[in-house]
Amino acid sequence: MYQTFDVTARPEQGPPRLAALRKELAAEGLDGFLVPRADAHQGEYVAPHDERLSWLTGFTGSAGFCAVLQDIAGVFIDGRYRTQVKRQVAADYTPVPWPDVQLADWLKEQLPSGGKVGFDPWLHAAGQITSLEKELKGSGITLVQCGNLVDRIWADQPAPPMQPVAAHPLDYAGESAADKCARLAKELRDAGQAAAVITLPDSIMWLLNIRGSDVARNPVAHGFAILHGDARVDLFMAAEKLEGLEGHFDSSVTIHAPEDFLKATAALNGSVAADSGTVPQIVADALGDRMVPAGDPCALPKARKNGAEIAGSAAAHLRDGAAIVEMLAWLDAQAPGTITEIDVVKKLEALRSEDPALRDISFETIAGTGENGAVMHYRVTEETDTRLEDGHLLVMDSGGQYLDGTTDITRTIAIGTPGKEERAAFTRVLQGMIAMSRLRWPKGLAGRDIECIGRMPLWLAGQDFNHGLGHGVGAYLSVHEGPQRLARTSHVPLEPGMILSNEPGYYREGAFGIRIENLLVVETAPALDTSDPERDMLCWRTLTFAPVDRRLVNASMLTADERDWLDSYHLEVAAKIGPLLSPAAKAWLDAATAPL
Repeated sequence: MYQTFDVTARPEQGPPRLAALRKELAAEGLDGFLVPRADAHQGEYVAPHDERLSWLTGFTGSAGFCAVLQDIAGVFIDGRYRTQVKRQVAADYTPVPWPDVQLADWLKEQLPSGGKVGFDPWLHAAGQITSLEKELKGSGITLVQCGNLVDRIWADQPAPPMQPVAAHPLDYAGESAADKCARLAKELRDAGQAAAVITLPDSIMWLLNIRGSDVARNPVAHGFAILHGDARVDLFMAAEKLEGLEGHFDSSVTIHAPEDFLKATAALNGSVAADSGTVPQIVADALGDRMVPAGDPCALPKARKNGAEIAGSAAAHLRDGAAIVEMLAWLDAQAPGTITEIDVVKKLEALRSEDPALRDISFETIAGTGENGAVMHYRVTEETDTRLEDGHLLVMDSGGQYLDGTTDITRTIAIGTPGKEERAAFTRVLQGMIAMSRLRWPKGLAGRDIECIGRMPLWLAGQDFNHGLGHGVGAYLSVHEGPQRLARTSHVPLEPGMILSNEPGYYREGAFGIRIENLLVVETAPALDTSDPERDMLCWRTLTFAPVDRRLVNASMLTADERDWLDSYHLEVAAKIGPLLSPAAKAWLDAATAPL
């Protein structure tokens, strides 16, 4: 099993650890200390060594931070985790709705003038610190760089990961590392920049066509890189990770010890590009005035998938879809009350593992039934495991990391006979998913410009959901990949080759949850008879193929176009996935994809 069901953090562990941290605060002469869920590489997911937020507070979500003061400890969480945090942290911690409440405003309320708040400069991006200092200006509160106080009290902290790195074949990558480096180096030269500092692991993996396993569920290795304007690359990564790769790197790539990274950064000449949103503050300090705030040079090229990457993703989705359908057919044969959430997770992972190209799951499978379905990023444990009872909905959000692509799919399934309100809410969510899938839009629009399309059916009923409509997805890389998103905060224009999720939902705390998710790739839209000749349009192509539970669809709520889309999609599911199935699963699929 890739996934386990152990309880990794308990609320009762938090208070004594908080007390120990406050002793360190006093010893340092600080009034507060910031504990982010981040590592030195600023990726979304972290290794056990860097799970400081979880270890200290008990909160295990993939985003958030804690501001520890002497008399209050605020756990800042976004809308995805406001139900989860209540279950996971002790009363000694105060959940703070973020970004509704900004850290600077909270600190100004809680601290007197002259307050000193410490932070580890490796774990905070330079842009975060710059913004926070600006917002605190005039308050008398100062930010102080210091060593990591959590590490001082974490006696059994796991060692940093040292997993081996493998070459990513050119057939899957679609472009050689040398060509990528040359292409990006020219962009640096054209911008008058001598080099670029790269700290995001998935960017380094993409640039050099390598993959690692330092972080569970993400095929990345920890390291740093400097790309020079002449296309040379200095790679700062532990040598033991790179054994056997001597033939993969050409003479333009030089390997260095990670501890030499800061010194090398400080020695760079000329303007150096760095992403202020991800480069650690300590690296920005080393660069000083030479740093040019620019985006990660790999971010957009990595997001614009080439033909080989798109083909690989499409192939992975077909095999993954077959595993999902085998799972759904099995699930439908189980009587209500006879299986649990853990049974679902184990069965799905076993089916995916039959594919020799599977390397990991792409995130911890979410299998939440009943009220657990309303916890958006629910992770089942031995303690929370719940039986699937008649009338429940099951939210099953999962994915695989295959050599040729990364998948992420959510289906909500009726257990037994669904209720009227559940069917109505499900149908609204489905209408939002269909509306986004059918969309054509003018080139140049960003996720913020169109994501409301997927919310409109819910808005018309006075409903909504507290997460983005969609996120970018990598090519056998991170399941959450920027910079593109379908979210109100995303200003990055969508471009052909970008893969995003389309996942509207609805969650009623204490009752049920609903989410439907497909992955889509952006393409140039074919011209229509009515098209303006001077207006370039984009559209989606669906990559995910698995049936939507027709038992949850209130067909009378759908328009004719919506019914046609769903019937057409189900015909395509049957045609593409049917030949990959066992006879029993194919028979089930034929029934599940019948026209409404």
